[in-house]
Amino acid sequence: MKYFVDENSVVREIWGKSETILFIFAGASAEFALNKAVDWLYFTGRLPADPLGRLFSTVAYARQIIFSDLEAANRAIDKMASIHAGVESNRGASIPDWAYRDVLFMLIDYSIRAYEIMEREMTEAEKTETFDVFYRVGSRMGLKELPATYQEWKLAREEHLVRNLQKSNYTEDLFRQYRKHLGLFRYTVLLQAQTLIVPETVRQMLELNSISVLSPVIRVYKISRALRLEGLIKTVFLPSKIKSEVKDLDSVPA
Repeated sequence: MKYFVDENSVVREIWGKSETILFIFAGASAEFALNKAVDWLYFTGRLPADPLGRLFSTVAYARQIIFSDLEAANRAIDKMASIHAGVESNRGASIPDWAYRDVLFMLIDYSIRAYEIMEREMTEAEKTETFDVFYRVGSRMGLKELPATYQEWKLAREEHLVRNLQKSNYTEDLFRQYRKHLGLFRYTVLLQAQTLIVPETVRQMLELNSISVLSPVIRVYKISRALRLEGLIKTVFLPSKIKSEVKDLDSVPA
């Protein structure tokens, strides 16, 4: 059977562990709030009403694609494109091409950053492999002006960070929703995770601390995995409503 992502790919390793996915979630939650096209995520009302569920549904779609055979993955990508087309039709406007690219760029960047935080430094070949997987997703969706190589993507990513982000009323409201749905303690943990993973441009715009207190915690967590205590730690740090979803992230999607 031909899979969309090779069974031995580092991308499957990244997206097959809940801890790396949670860091991807942390980075995306920060950057989504700053994106100049975030009003599109508010249009349906789903994001402010349930920001955790909305972002986890995005994660679920990405995982479905990564762990599916080629035909099923292409169907999932086509369905995702169809959903966005429906939102555009309801609003009577088109989502900007750069906004689609921004989401794709986030998935590439935070996949690499999360893996390097929780595991080890990635090789250039592994980073290129990660780029290639999401490039194929974007290409299937018909996105325009995609960088053709990992090196070109790095330059485009920096340009997008400068050009397409701004702090707005949407930013402030979304972070209020994060705090409401997570509670003060877990919201503080989210901010510390964001400090650790986001690019400097994002960190400065959100006025996050320059140093994260999670750095020593992660070192302890890595030891806990050897002692099989990671489940206990996740229980402490995760809200009950998403614990089952996070547990599912450690298994291959059906």
